[in-house]
Amino acid sequence: MSALDDLVAVMARLRGPGGCPWDAEQTHVSLAPYAIEEAHELAEAIESGDDAHLREELGDVLLQVVFHADIARADGRFDLDDIAATLTEKLRRRHPHVFADTAVDGVAEVVANWDAIKRAEKPERDSALDGIPVSLPALARAEKVLRRAQRAGLEPTTETSADGSAPDTEEALGAALLGVVRGAAARGLDAERALRGAIRQLDGELRARETARDAAHHPAGPRT
Repeated sequence: MSALDDLVAVMARLRGPGGCPWDAEQTHVSLAPYAIEEAHELAEAIESGDDAHLREELGDVLLQVVFHADIARADGRFDLDDIAATLTEKLRRRHPHVFADTAVDGVAEVVANWDAIKRAEKPERDSALDGIPVSLPALARAEKVLRRAQRAGLEPTTETSADGSAPDTEEALGAALLGVVRGAAARGLDAERALRGAIRQLDGELRARETARDAAHHPAGPRT
């Protein structure tokens, strides 16, 4: 038995008859906060450079996957093998330059192909900005929105008090961001809430420009 098989068996035992009452009563919804917490702890472990810490936190993230898989298995919906199969299929489908005969010239074309394939997979999404979790911390969401916008050929036009330049190093950038937060706090301003508001405004602007661009490229036919 592999270590992964052993883990799956341990989880089934914990949630089965005579197992752990706490584990048995958990649901996808009740576990959601733990997934967020473990993701943050994993990021911290990565930054620490400590392999033992990293291995432990990767295990905690894996536990969340196995936990959710066992909940679904017990309900007869899907199991860990199904999750792995779905992921494997997605990786093959989104890497046609590796698993098919698509030719690419560098990382930029890989990313462009990935985005195109993803759009085809999710036709219900009307915008390149769809799918970005609103619950992300404001700074992470800002980076995600701006990155998506750039890849979609949408450049923000919202007026700001800065010219968009940034310090040359992450250390200097961190100090600058911390200074902004400190200054905001001194004035009684909530930096997280302020950035969330700016992102909402930017998101609306980008979506409007995207809609106008798409309408210009694909004008509606004459009404009858």
